[in-house]
Amino acid sequence: MGELKLMKGNEAIAEAAIRAGVDAYFGYPITPQSEIMEYLASEQPEKRTGMVLLQAESEVAAINMVYGAASTGKKAMTSSSSPGISLKMEGISYLAGAELPCLIVNVVRGGPGLGTIQPSQADYFQAVKGGGHGDYRLIVLAPASVQEMADFVGLGFDLAFKYRNPVMILSDGVIGQMMEKVEFGEQQPRRTKFDEPWMLTGKTPDRPHRIVTSLDLEAVQMEKHNLDLQAKYKTIRENEVRFEEIACDDADYIMVAYGSSARICQKTVKLARESGHKLGLLRPITLYPFPSERISQLADKVKGFLSVEMSSGQMVEDVMLAVNGKVKVGHYGRYGGVIHSPEQVLCGFEEFLSK
Repeated sequence: MGELKLMKGNEAIAEAAIRAGVDAYFGYPITPQSEIMEYLASEQPEKRTGMVLLQAESEVAAINMVYGAASTGKKAMTSSSSPGISLKMEGISYLAGAELPCLIVNVVRGGPGLGTIQPSQADYFQAVKGGGHGDYRLIVLAPASVQEMADFVGLGFDLAFKYRNPVMILSDGVIGQMMEKVEFGEQQPRRTKFDEPWMLTGKTPDRPHRIVTSLDLEAVQMEKHNLDLQAKYKTIRENEVRFEEIACDDADYIMVAYGSSARICQKTVKLARESGHKLGLLRPITLYPFPSERISQLADKVKGFLSVEMSSGQMVEDVMLAVNGKVKVGHYGRYGGVIHSPEQVLCGFEEFLSK
C-alpha cells in the first residue's frame, strides 16, 4: 500500500506531478485551480526532484514555455481554468501541430467570458473538438475523484509520450476543491536520457540538424502532415478508449455523465432504482477518444439515453452521434456554475421519460 494523504484535488495533481518526475511546471494563477501552483511552491519541488517551477507573466507565456521544454523531451505541464485555457489555445494548437508531448490541466469554471469562479463543464467543446485553430485533437481525461486527479498525471504523460500528443486533464471546480483520501506511489526519478529522434538535444556533428515546428508553407506538405496526424488520431481512437459502466447490464435507460456529474449521477441511479426505474450510468473516462462504439452497442439494448452535464448541452451531441437515431437521447444540465443534485437529475430523468 502506498502513502495516504487527505488533500484537495488540485493539491493531488501537484503532488502527483512531483512524484511522477515532472521536469517543469509553468503556470499563472486563476481560481479555482490556483492551489496547484501554490502547493508546488510550498513543497519546493526543486529541492525534492530538481523540478523547475515558474509563474509566468501570462497564460500565453506559460504555454509557450511548455512548448520550449517539451521540444527537448522534458516532461512539461501547465494548468489553468477556462478563460486562462482560452488564452493558451494558440500554443496548444502549436504543440499539437509540432507533435510535442505535454500535460495541460483545466479546472473548469462557469462562463462564457470571465463568468464565475463556480464549477462548470462548459469547456467540453473546447477540449475535445480542438479549441484552437486547425484539424487537431487532444487526448482528454476526465477524473471523477481526487484519486483520479492524481492517477491521471502519470497516465497523461504516458499517453502524451506514447503518441507525441498533448494530453488534457479536464476537471472542474468540484473535483479540484473537494478533499478526499489519496494514495500515492513511490517517487519516480526524472528522466536522464533524451535521445528520441524528434528531441532537441543540442547541435552535434553525429546526426542531421533537428527542427521542431508546426509551420510548412508548402500546402501539399502540410496536407501530408495533417493526414499523418489523422492516422495517429485513428490509432488513439482504436486503442485508448476508457469508460466505466454502473448498473448498465439490465438498464432500460442509461445516463451518460463525466467528472463531478458522474459522481452525482451514481446517487441518481440508486434513487431511480428505488423508484422502480431500471437506470444505469456510463461514465466516459476519456472524452477524446469518446466511447462511441460502446454507446452504440448499448443503444441496441436500451430505450434511451440522458446526457447529464453542467452545461447547456455539449457532450450530448457526441452521444447523439453514437446512438445514430436508434433510440431517443435527452439532455439535463445546469449552467453558469450551478451544481445539480441527485434528486434534481432524477426529476430531469422522469421529465425525459414523460416526453
